[in-house]
Amino acid sequence: MTSPLNVVPSEHDVKSGVQNPDGLAQGLRDVLADTYRLMFKTHAYHWNVEGPLFFSLHKLTEEQYQNLFEAADVLAERIRALGQMAPSKMAGILADSVIADLDDQPSAGDMVADLAKDHEAVAHRMHALVRLAGKHGDVVTEDLATARSAFHEQAVWMLTAISAK
Repeated sequence: MTSPLNVVPSEHDVKSGVQNPDGLAQGLRDVLADTYRLMFKTHAYHWNVEGPLFFSLHKLTEEQYQNLFEAADVLAERIRALGQMAPSKMAGILADSVIADLDDQPSAGDMVADLAKDHEAVAHRMHALVRLAGKHGDVVTEDLATARSAFHEQAVWMLTAISAK
C-alpha cells in the first residue's frame, strides 16, 4: 500500500473543450508570476512607506497586496483545473514575471509611480491572456483575466490620482 504522503502531483488531460491548455496554462503562469511579484513589492512598500501620505498609502497598499494574494491562489487553481502544474519554485516566478525591483530605496512618490507602472504592465498581459483564452474557447480563463485586468486598471487609476497635479 502506498502512503498518502507519497503521492506526487502531476499533469492530466482535461476534456472540457478548451483548446491549447498548455499555452493557456503558460499565459496563466506568466500573470501568476506577475501577481506574486507585485504582491510582494506592494507589501514591501506597505511596510516601508513614510511621509505625510503614510496612512493613505499604507491602507491602499494593504488592500492591494491582499487582493493580489487572493488572486494568486485563484490563478494557480485555474492552472490546475486546466490539468497543468502551478509554479512551485521561486525561480520560475522570477523568470516568468515582467515585474522588476527598483535599484534604490524609493520615496513614497517613487513607490506610487513604480506600482502604477507595474499594474499597467500586468493589465497589458491580462489583456493578452483574454485574447488567447477567447481564441482557444476558454471562457473561464477569459472571464478571470478580464476581472483581473479591471483590478489592475483601477489600481493604476488610484495610484496615479494620488500624484495628480
